[in-house]
Amino acid sequence: MVVTLGYWDIRGLAHAIRLFLEYTETPYQERQYRLGPAPDFDLSDWTNEKEKLGLDFPNLPYLIDGPTKLTQSNAILRYLARKHDLCGQTEQEKQRVDLIENEVMDFRMGFIRLCYSPDFEKLKPGYLEQLPKKLQEFSRFLGSRPWFAGDKLTFVDFVAYDVLDQHRMFVPDSPEFQGNLGRFLQRFEALPKVSSYMSSSRFMKTPIFWRTAKWCNTKD
Repeated sequence: MVVTLGYWDIRGLAHAIRLFLEYTETPYQERQYRLGPAPDFDLSDWTNEKEKLGLDFPNLPYLIDGPTKLTQSNAILRYLARKHDLCGQTEQEKQRVDLIENEVMDFRMGFIRLCYSPDFEKLKPGYLEQLPKKLQEFSRFLGSRPWFAGDKLTFVDFVAYDVLDQHRMFVPDSPEFQGNLGRFLQRFEALPKVSSYMSSSRFMKTPIFWRTAKWCNTKD
């Protein structure tokens, strides 16, 4: 059965889900919603359908898999991960999965707030000042492990890859990406199914954000 992933026609919160679907060879189709033109940026492509899909909490992204209808990006990933036993094996691994899932979401949301802020240029120096410390925390947590939970890939590696890759794009010369975080990104990109997807026409690297954002709001 083909699942449906609904989201805006940007990378955004759907990137890790797309990567996961590709990695697990899950047949899927996308319903990509489009923002209207400036200056109104009309949302009706989404709002016209929003209440008609049978979603408990109508939002984007959503996943429809037969009778299963989910929103919330991490809930979607956890659902898919349970199907493929990619939620961690041991209690310690599961604790690491839970922790990094929430840390990365906090990290992501801080970056989103910056990139959509009308004071982006004023706030950017302060963000860049604190960024190395945050990246060093992720580096210490990863340590010498190949993946964030341990020796085996889990769904949080898809989330961590997405957000770390965004920051590598934001600060490409950051020394924090020269060590184990950089090797993690390379290791993830070398996964055969991920590599194949990234070299395909289906892959969307940009735009990360809507056109109303102050950074990475257009397709390269």
